[in-house]
Amino acid sequence: MNKPSRRQLFLAGAVVAGATVVSTETAFADGYGSGALGPWEGSSKAISTTAQINPVLANDGLYMFGDSISVQDGYSLAQRLLSRTGDSIAVHNWSGRPTAPAVDALAEWASAYGMPRRILMATGSNDIFTPPVFAAQVDRTMSIVGSSRTVYWVNTQVVRTSQTAAVQLADQRNSAWINLQLADAQKRHPNLKIVRWAEFLAAKPSRLTSYLRDGVHTTAPLGQDARNELIVQAIEAG
Repeated sequence: MNKPSRRQLFLAGAVVAGATVVSTETAFADGYGSGALGPWEGSSKAISTTAQINPVLANDGLYMFGDSISVQDGYSLAQRLLSRTGDSIAVHNWSGRPTAPAVDALAEWASAYGMPRRILMATGSNDIFTPPVFAAQVDRTMSIVGSSRTVYWVNTQVVRTSQTAAVQLADQRNSAWINLQLADAQKRHPNLKIVRWAEFLAAKPSRLTSYLRDGVHTTAPLGQDARNELIVQAIEAG
C-alpha cells in the first residue's frame, strides 16, 4: 500500500468545505485557533501497577501511553489483542494529557522497569492547542526507546463538534499538522509505525459522525472496535 502524500495527510479527515492548509509558521489570533488546554492532572486515568507491569515485561507484551480515548477504549483493546496475538498490555492512560507528559511517563517506566520490545503511543489529540511542540516529543520518544524496539503511534483526528465552525477548522488544521510531523518523524525513525486512524475516518465522510461521538472520542462499540482493530492489525503486521 502506498504511503499517503503530505497533502493527503494534511487534508485527511477535513470536515469543513474549502478548508485551506496552514504552514507550521502560521499562528491564529488566539494561539493556534483551538483555544487553550485546560488542567488535566485531575482527570480520569488508568495506570497499571508494578504487579501488572512485571508480567507484561516477562511475557514480551506492550506498554501503552494514551489520553482519554485510551482511558475509554484501553480495556477493550487489551481484550482484543490478547485474544488475537496473546499479547498483554501495561497501560499509562490519562485523560486530557498532551504528549510531553506521556513521554515523561515512558521515561519513568523505562528507568524503573525497563521496556518491552514494543511500545504503543496513542497520544496527540491534546497537542492541537500547541502543535509545534509535538515533533520534538516524537523524537524524544524514539530516543528513549532506541532503534531496536518498535513504536506504534496512532495518529490524530480532532474536530470538536461542540465548538464553533472556526474552532473546528482550526482543530482539523492542527490535527493535520500533528499528523504531518508524525509522518516526517517516520522518515527519521524506521522503527516508528503509524496507525492511520485519521485516514481511516477520512476515507468515508459518514465515519466522522458514526465512529466519533463528539469529533474526538470513539462511539461504542462501532468507533471503538474500528480504532482498536487498526491498532491490532498494525501490531500483527510487526
